[in-house]
Amino acid sequence: MPELPEVETTLRGIRPHLEGRRIQDLVVREPRLRLPIAPETAAQVQGQRIQTLSRRSKYILMGLERGTLILHLGMSGSLRVVPTESPPRRHDHLDLILPDARCLRFHDPRRFGIFLWTPDGPDMAQAEHALLRSLGPEPLGDGFDGDYLYASSRGRRVAVKSFIMDAAIVVGVGNIYANESLFLAGIHPARLCGRIGLARYQRLAEVIRSVLLASITQGGTTLRDFVREDGQPGYFAQSLRVYGREGQPCRSCGEAIRQRRIGQRSSFYCSRCQH
Repeated sequence: MPELPEVETTLRGIRPHLEGRRIQDLVVREPRLRLPIAPETAAQVQGQRIQTLSRRSKYILMGLERGTLILHLGMSGSLRVVPTESPPRRHDHLDLILPDARCLRFHDPRRFGIFLWTPDGPDMAQAEHALLRSLGPEPLGDGFDGDYLYASSRGRRVAVKSFIMDAAIVVGVGNIYANESLFLAGIHPARLCGRIGLARYQRLAEVIRSVLLASITQGGTTLRDFVREDGQPGYFAQSLRVYGREGQPCRSCGEAIRQRRIGQRSSFYCSRCQH
């Protein structure tokens, strides 16, 4: 599933081609996504200028002159700017037609993505829309730090890995990045979040930020389906320290990496480095 770094990489790739452009048309070949594309969406966006592109968690928000398009890549989605006349491939479900004979093409084999219009502007949509209003702070923003994690964890009896993957606590820390961050912070993924002290949470917050930024710089992590908006893979997978490395030696101490299920997700850790 594309996580925050993959979505941010996509956003940065498509933004120069879309901001300030006017939508000429919306061509929907397959409306049956996770939330069906409403039949009136094309009429609602046609002729509107794209004023801003931003990200909230794993959602891309396209601010128009009237309203906002909310996009989510789901488990296997990708966005590419291509010539309008290029033949659509299988699973190319819609084209947002732009000037200069180009379009933004949405590809989604598993059809878990989202493409919807709301009459609210981007700021109001973030505050009021059902998909966005309950989300926690951005891990790369000013509202996220060790003090926040420490205060939010008091009195809770849940594994710290599940805690930092809870989108109501902080958005965008998917399974890969939770595993990697906890390793670098030296925290066992099954440790109860309410039993971790402030200093360790301060370190964890710093590590989460640095891991996500490193992944964005390298274009994301390629696992199964994800490719960038230009069709090239991300390279962060080459830097993974624990994720997917069960039985292999820890890069720090040589101990074999272990795997267990925590919160229904595969968790990878070093029993010597993490406690």
